[in-house]
Amino acid sequence: MGFSYGMGFNQGFRMFHLFGTLFTLMFVLVFGIFIVMAVKGIRQWNRNNHSPRLTVPATVVARRTNITRRHHHGAGSLHHHTSTTYYVTFQVDSGDRMELSMDGAEYGLLVEGDRGQLTFQGTRYLGFERV
Repeated sequence: MGFSYGMGFNQGFRMFHLFGTLFTLMFVLVFGIFIVMAVKGIRQWNRNNHSPRLTVPATVVARRTNITRRHHHGAGSLHHHTSTTYYVTFQVDSGDRMELSMDGAEYGLLVEGDRGQLTFQGTRYLGFERV
């Protein structure tokens, strides 16, 4: 009869191997998501650059914001980071609508019902001049 100290060597080795495999899979998954998001961003940037700059009559029909909050723990302290993305929906004379993101200064100047000339390039907001 032998004396046992808990799990055997083979069982411990299997647990270590399983942990290593799971860690590798998670790393590959996170890295893969990062790469996919970067490629999507670059494609959209490229499409916008190759789209014509258009100026069309439009009406502001809606405004919204998206607030993202992040909490970071580190060195015994908690850090908060908040970012806001601003969106405005425009309706052009054909009845089509498009939602474009913009900075807060531009967003603050627009009111639902404003009519004017919308300038955009692909999904990139370039300006709005009231008429």
